[in-house]
Amino acid sequence: MKFDVLTLFPEMFDNLKQSIIGRAQEKELIEINTTNIRDFSENKHKKVDDTPYGGGAGMVMMPDVVYRAYQSIKSENAKVIYMSPQGKRLDQKKVEDLSKESHLIILCGHYEGIDQRVIDKIVDEEISIGDYVLTGGEIPAMVLIDSVSRYVKGVLKEDSIKEESFSNGLLEYPQYTRPEVFEGEKVPEVLLSGNHQNIDKWRKEKSLEITKLKRPDLLK
Repeated sequence: MKFDVLTLFPEMFDNLKQSIIGRAQEKELIEINTTNIRDFSENKHKKVDDTPYGGGAGMVMMPDVVYRAYQSIKSENAKVIYMSPQGKRLDQKKVEDLSKESHLIILCGHYEGIDQRVIDKIVDEEISIGDYVLTGGEIPAMVLIDSVSRYVKGVLKEDSIKEESFSNGLLEYPQYTRPEVFEGEKVPEVLLSGNHQNIDKWRKEKSLEITKLKRPDLLK
């Protein structure tokens, strides 16, 4: 799967060279490219923004610069996503749907946002990671890439995806590892029993219990 990110701060995405996502890139299961929007400014000072028409605080990214950056990487099969607090909130269903795409172009805004005309022209979908505002779209874009990449075949073991939180509408059951006793607290006996039928039953009960306690809205 291929990710192309349009951003003013490509260096922020160096964080994605670590851990599982980094290994997925090394194995060529996913490809992450960044395009610096500023490189497409025709202004001698590499200006990419200007004051908003109608007045107001802050600066707005200019449509022509963003469009030229997009034109440099566009493809017929690409889905273009704009990370925006006005977008539909990202959830596990959306993550799974996006993982079936072959090419995602992710547009990151900054300052007061991007001129609406270029958004209307190139963006297929706006996505938000929550009802709050960040300084730019780079962190949301990394969240999107990380969450979607985990569903690309080969990045994780299939069982890991099936059993994690939200995959079946419930939160995940508690996990334990060695030592068997920590600060006087022992691992639940059922997990030591070797009886997989009882272990599965316990895990399902715990998932339901934790969901009722922490996220009862998921059960509605």
